[in-house]
Amino acid sequence: MEFSNRFLNLVEKQLSSFQAEEKLQHLVVYIAKASDNEAPTLEAIGEWPITGQALPPVESDPDLRAPSSVRRWYPLQEGELLLGVLRAECLPSLASWPESLDRRLQATAFVLTNCISLEFERTKLLDELSQQRHQMSLMVHQLRNPLSALRTYAELLLRRLGPENRNRKLVEGLLTEQAQLDRYISGLDLIGTLNQQTREDSQAPLMLPPLSSQEDLTFKGLLAPLVDRAAVTASLQSRKWLGPSRWPEWTSELCSIDNGLVVEIVANLLENAFRYSPSGISVGLSLDEDGLCVWDTGTEIPQDERAKIFDKGFRGKATKSKPGSGIGLALGRELAEKIGASLELVIPPSKCDSSLPSKGNAFRVRLSLGTKQR
Repeated sequence: MEFSNRFLNLVEKQLSSFQAEEKLQHLVVYIAKASDNEAPTLEAIGEWPITGQALPPVESDPDLRAPSSVRRWYPLQEGELLLGVLRAECLPSLASWPESLDRRLQATAFVLTNCISLEFERTKLLDELSQQRHQMSLMVHQLRNPLSALRTYAELLLRRLGPENRNRKLVEGLLTEQAQLDRYISGLDLIGTLNQQTREDSQAPLMLPPLSSQEDLTFKGLLAPLVDRAAVTASLQSRKWLGPSRWPEWTSELCSIDNGLVVEIVANLLENAFRYSPSGISVGLSLDEDGLCVWDTGTEIPQDERAKIFDKGFRGKATKSKPGSGIGLALGRELAEKIGASLELVIPPSKCDSSLPSKGNAFRVRLSLGTKQR
């Protein structure tokens, strides 16, 4: 087992803290390691004072196996599991061990036991994380094959459809969704492989893939595929869909890829609306000069849940019976704040726009002027 530098430094600090103990001659910390025999081996990982010589395992040193009045062993034990031992040796001239020194060595043994236990847990978690990353890498690799096949089939189908064929738009939508999935797969492939150093006070990266590599991005160009997807979803669910009745001027202006994260917010909001609202109710997307809102005419979110729905992992009573992770709204708000925007719940939708229904829920994304023009 390879121990971390932090752990080894801590062991060294614990041992060197006895430097002022004139009656103490030598301290050694041993770690118990499994062996082919029934009894574990005890291998040294730290000593004071440092001699610079490799210390043999306890079972390989006959002198250590012999009783000695100047030597004491303090087990580093967690329950019935022996993690190691602390060996202490005093000066031969010492008539008896001082009680205060013995108590201090016992306390040090207790601290070392907990440190070793935490180090073992750290190693176990790192091994599990490594296995999970390996499995994810394999899964990502395997996902690329069917995604590539889907793209090929869709492109072939598109070639067979004439420009005026009413199904052409559906196939184009498939290609758009496939491209988005491919970007997410690429994002997954980067997790655990990028060596990104972040300051302690900095926020964790969102790990979202880039929306597009194009330079001529507009909000309208990014939102239009979502509007088309929502119309198809509403048709399949036999519910009414009301897309934007107008596209404000800011939606046609160029925007940065970072501001394109608004698409991720809208995608999450629409997904929630179609997944969690009762069947038959209307869902819509409205745009205005200040931003946009996704609304539905379903049952209003209870008063006692409205302050919690943006908490990561929180799921309301009406949604617990349906699949989901409870991170969509939390992610949406995090993305909004990342680009200087805001995401809030508005009840009823008519508070966002008097032309919207007076019953239901709306999630409003308010974009700052800098966000829209950046």
